[in-house]
Parts: sequence; structure tokens; C-alpha cells
Amino acid sequence: MIKVSTNAIKGLVLEKELDDFNNLAFESQKKVFAKSGEGNEFLGWVDLYSRYDKEEFSRIKETAERIKHDSNVVIVIGIGGSYLGAKAAIHAIKGDYFNDFNVDCPKIYFSGCNLSGESYIYYTSLIQNHDVSLIVISKSGTTLEPAIGFRILKDAMYDKYGETASKRIYTITDKSKGALKKLSDDKNFESFVVPDDIGGRYSVFTPVGLLPMAVVGIDIDKFYMGLRSAGVEYSTPGLENPCVQYAIARYCLYQKGKDIEILLNYNPRLNCISEWWKQLFAESEGKDGKGLFPASMSLTTDLHSIGQMIQDGNKIFFETTVYDESKLQDVVIPNDDKNLDGLNYIAGKTLQYINENAYMGTSAAHTSGGVPNLEIRLPYIDEYYLGKLLYFFMMSCAISGYMLGVNPFNQPGVEEYKLNIYRLLGRK
Repeated sequence: MIKVSTNAIKGLVLEKELDDFNNLAFESQKKVFAKSGEGNEFLGWVDLYSRYDKEEFSRIKETAERIKHDSNVVIVIGIGGSYLGAKAAIHAIKGDYFNDFNVDCPKIYFSGCNLSGESYIYYTSLIQNHDVSLIVISKSGTTLEPAIGFRILKDAMYDKYGETASKRIYTITDKSKGALKKLSDDKNFESFVVPDDIGGRYSVFTPVGLLPMAVVGIDIDKFYMGLRSAGVEYSTPGLENPCVQYAIARYCLYQKGKDIEILLNYNPRLNCISEWWKQLFAESEGKDGKGLFPASMSLTTDLHSIGQMIQDGNKIFFETTVYDESKLQDVVIPNDDKNLDGLNYIAGKTLQYINENAYMGTSAAHTSGGVPNLEIRLPYIDEYYLGKLLYFFMMSCAISGYMLGVNPFNQPGVEEYKLNIYRLLGRK
């Protein structure tokens, strides 16, 4: 079970203050499940666990096996929600060094999420020197960064493979319209659907997340078991629901002037989860002059960079720690006869033990320094608990958005900078 604790904020937030927002949270939760609030046309993810397309799920697994057979490198092209969920899952399950040591599945790279020429020189060299497949993820096919990336890498694929490149290009796009859908039909690319009722940042449980995950050997059946468990557990109405508790705590702290939420982890495997989480909450809540600013820290690393600011700086933030109790791999501190570094007092202790104490000590220091702490504790990092964690955040985010009085499923502010970029580039 994933455990959510708000105990560490109780010295800073009165129980009555939390209770004051119970009705607002309950009404916001009802909007999600009744699909009656703003943006309800994008709430398809809420009950996806009970109505997903079993035939498409099987085709995803079959396609992943074909890609594994054909390729030792896969390049995923997408931006925002089109790649962050898959990347977060792969890094959490497989670790940061997956590409260095993997022998059973292709190496995986993510492109189409920047405008760096150097990156594309590297990706085209991968195509020239390896057996490569492309997975292209875009609802429209015209978003600037992935569209540029696909144009460049598609040409490189056809230069190498000729017309057989079409058998190595896989698209995840709209079911009936858009530039990428048209090209997929014209070139007979194997194609999967981005559901109309699920927005990009909520799409990790669709082919958008599932196909890249399956290609590198992640057990997507187990991932869906976690989703089903979360769907049942986190759909219960009322204040016992952990998603509601988290949403209330965030809202209460926001009302008290805590404008920044920092997501912490003590395991580098979770760094990309933080990147996915930041997009989820920023695009969902940041509207109408409202919303908590989502930031992240990887500890203990960042204690040695911005830890001073957290402890003694302007108290406009609070922390939410995702702490996992996994003991998949551990290292024991050796004894040293000379003990020049003074570490013999922890000789024989494991890094997991030291890390746990670093968390407890840091949390106590920050709390006493006026920085509230929330905790989300994972018993294990695997596909099952990852599915539960991602759904937990999605549900909490939807409830939080409605508590703020915004539409959690649109992103109108994104369009303004896009229009400026297109104007400067001379788009008609």
C-alpha cells in the first residue's frame, strides 16, 4: 500500500484549518467522478482501468516484440506528456544506467523535446550505425519540436532503409485526423490511437506510455494491475481517500502563503517521476493567476546546492517527499584500518540505512525551520506500485484543480508563446 502522511504539517497547520476545506474537496472529488466539471471531456483516464481496449493492449505487446526483434535502438519522438510518462516509468523501473547494461531489449532515446542541432546529429548517427525503429507520438503531428524531429529522423531512416523504413516507424496519434494520421495512412505505418478523452499529461496508461515501456521489457500487465488497484482504492468517496487528503493539505498550505511545492526523492530512479509530476501539476493548475509552482529536488544531492535556501530562506514553499523503501540493491560501508575519513562509526551499515536516516534528519530540520513536509511512502519500486503512484498523482491533481476553481485539463497559456514563435519564424 502507498502511504500518505500529513502528520509533519500538523504543528504548522491546525486540524480545524484542514477541516475547513473538507466540503470543497468533497465537491471537487464528485466533479471528477461524475465528470461534471470544466474539462470533463478529458476525464477518460479516470475509469480507463475498467474499460481499456484489450485488443489494442495485446497489439501493443505484439508490436513491442517485433521492435525488439528488428532493432537494437529505439528513438521516441515526442514532447510534454507525449514522452514524460514513458521516460519516468522506464527510469524508475530500469534505472538511470539501463542503456549501458541492457542486453535483452533495445536501448531507448527520447527526442523531439528540444531544438538542439547537436542532439539530432547524434540521433542521425545512431540511425546510421544501428538497427533503429522510431516511435512518433503526437496528436496533431504539427507541434513544432516533435514535427521538426520527425522530419529530420524520418529522412535519415529512408536514406538508410529505403521504402522498408515504413516497417520501422510506429506512430501514436489521433484516430481520424491530423498531419501525422494522414502520413501514417499514406505510408502504412503501424499506428496507435491517442484517445480523444485523455489529454497528454494524463496519457501514460494509453499507448503513449505503454508502447515505449513494453519495448524495453517493462511488464505492462503488472503496470495495469497497479492502475486497477489504484482505480478502486482512489475512487472511494470521502475524506479517507489519500488523494483527497493530499489535495486538502496542498490547498491549505497554498492558502497560508506556501506558493511553491517541492517534490523530493532520495532515489535517483525517481528523478524523472519528478519531471512528469511538474508538468502534470503546472499545466493543470497554473491558470487565472492561481496555482502552486511545482519544483523538485533530488536528495541528498541538492542539499549541497539549495539546501541552505530551504532551511533558512524565504518560507514560501513546502515539501512533499516520495520515499521508497526498496532494497533491490544495497552496499555495505567497509571498515578502514586508518579511518582517515572518520567513517568507521558507520562501517557495516548499508547505504539504505544511511539514506533513511538522512531523510529523517533532513525532514526534522526543515520542519523545525518552518518548512511543512508531506510524505508519500512507497514500499517498492516496481510496475505495480508505479501504476498506483502515477494514478494517485493524476487523481490528486484533478481534485486540486477543481478546488482552485480552474479547469485542470486545458492549457490556454501554452498557445500564446507558440503563436509568438510561429510569428517570428514567419509561419503564415
